[in-house]
Amino acid sequence: MTLSEKIVSDLTASMKAQDAARTSTLRMVKAAMMNRQIEKGGQLDDDEVSRLLRSLVKQRRDSIEQYQKAGRQELVDKETAEIEVIEAYLPQAASREEIEAVVIAAIASSEATSMKDMGKVMKAAQAELAGKNADGRVVSEIVKSKLSS
Repeated sequence: MTLSEKIVSDLTASMKAQDAARTSTLRMVKAAMMNRQIEKGGQLDDDEVSRLLRSLVKQRRDSIEQYQKAGRQELVDKETAEIEVIEAYLPQAASREEIEAVVIAAIASSEATSMKDMGKVMKAAQAELAGKNADGRVVSEIVKSKLSS
């Protein structure tokens, strides 16, 4: 069963179970998948669906940040719940230690010495972490700390 088939199947199950929050989130995911299919002009493979899901999680995290600044805790809670549902379909996120090890290797391989080389290091680190569900913000944070020290 492909990832998109699993999402549609789980949507049906959550509708039958009358789980409103999960159903709402999965409907939004299904709509995003359909839009991406239309853009592409064909079926999405699991890698494309995973990229889409990571994008949706990133959007939710950005929204949470904005809602926290505005003091809208109920919206923060809603977005957090949506992230939990979406992340269930993604592979286990890379740990901070794994990301640090990749960043150190990327710095060594690109022979980076200063913040000017951050782009090269980020590109190498992201390439290595592709498919491991690593948060780009965390990667950037670690690269900055390693290059500035």
